[in-house]
Amino acid sequence: MSESELSLESLSLKELSSECLEEEQPNENEWDTDLEIEEVKERSGSLNEKDMYLQACKLVGVVPVSYFLRHLDNPHLNLNHHGLGPQGAKAIAIAMVNNTMVTNLELEDNWITGEGTSYIVEMLKENCYIQQLNISNNHLQFRGAELISILLHNNYSLRSINLSGNGFQENSAKVLCEVLATNYNMKEMDLSHNSFREQGGEFLGQMLATNEGMEVLNLSWNNLRMKGAVALCAGLRANTMLKYLDLSWNGFGAEGSVAMGEALKFNATLVYLDLSNNRINNEGAKMLCKGLDANESLKVLKLAHNPLTVEGALNLLTVLKNSQKSVLEQLNIGNVLVNEAFLQLRDATRQVKPGLEVIFGGVGGFIAKKPKPRPDPMKVIQDYLDERKLRLWDFFRNIDKDGSMKVPVSDFQKAIQQSDIPLNRNQIEELVVKLDKDKTGMVDYRLISTFMI
Repeated sequence: MSESELSLESLSLKELSSECLEEEQPNENEWDTDLEIEEVKERSGSLNEKDMYLQACKLVGVVPVSYFLRHLDNPHLNLNHHGLGPQGAKAIAIAMVNNTMVTNLELEDNWITGEGTSYIVEMLKENCYIQQLNISNNHLQFRGAELISILLHNNYSLRSINLSGNGFQENSAKVLCEVLATNYNMKEMDLSHNSFREQGGEFLGQMLATNEGMEVLNLSWNNLRMKGAVALCAGLRANTMLKYLDLSWNGFGAEGSVAMGEALKFNATLVYLDLSNNRINNEGAKMLCKGLDANESLKVLKLAHNPLTVEGALNLLTVLKNSQKSVLEQLNIGNVLVNEAFLQLRDATRQVKPGLEVIFGGVGGFIAKKPKPRPDPMKVIQDYLDERKLRLWDFFRNIDKDGSMKVPVSDFQKAIQQSDIPLNRNQIEELVVKLDKDKTGMVDYRLISTFMI
């Protein structure tokens, strides 16, 4: 064993990277990698860093990742799912101490644990070029949370960090929130798929009340409910920076709905709020309505997969129609079956708020009487073409420049609206949903004829 290998654990990453530079270049036959060493040497740029990585792999006893060698000069370095482990992360960290090219580093699902996190954190003490870090699904646990909190305290270049799925619990929330409370540099954070509960919600709420930097926060798939949900909303009420908040798949229920309604009355910066799958029923929707009526910033509200019925949907839409302050552009109640009264209210709402999009599950809610049949928009177009003896391509050829019979959704909608085809906005939207089921943004208008066969 060489002197370098003996002193490996006692050296800092910066010292070790210097040590690696002084080592003899490894023989290309020593590595089980699909990237030949001579090919690496032929490339210019960060040659020393690549050789340093190969030497670091030798020192820590791991097989080099050829993808890393090939993409070390790219601003976006994606090392997700490479099975690095703690020692593999150490080799990566050694090589990147002095790297100035990578600004977005992804290390998702590499089982680096708290040990591997310590090497990444030490590397980021020296490297001030990385602005985005994805370290999700790596079994960091509490030790990793402690190390990340140290990183957030000392690093001023990171703007976005993904910590999803790392087994964080209440104690992890505490150490992270303590440093985030006064961190003004971090703009985006993903803490989804962890285990924050009532106490975790309290820590997060206290952080939001004082944080003046965070703009995007993902807390979906946790266990934020009751006192935790109420505390979180209290922090949101005082927050002046957050724009995007994902709280889907928690357990807000009635208490959380009341607290969120109060928060929305005072919060003036949030534009996107996802409360999908949060046990919010019709009564909870009423509580949210109080906040929606007064809120002047929120543009997207997602309430899909909650136990709402058409009654709750009508309450929400009534408030939006009558509100003088609301600027909401999208309301998603995707699992709710509505009735004819709701459709009529939606049409009336669009007269005063033409920019509002309402996403619902379909027509089938409780109704007093059978509604008049709504004409199939595909049949309306087909009848229009038959009466004028036109082919589909004849109608759309001005926007279908390449003759592929596929056009952008926006161009398709505009062409229909500017024609004298008797379809209203709602029918056009229904038609687009059928012709673009995969939401690709392109309409294959050949399907109009196919559906009518």
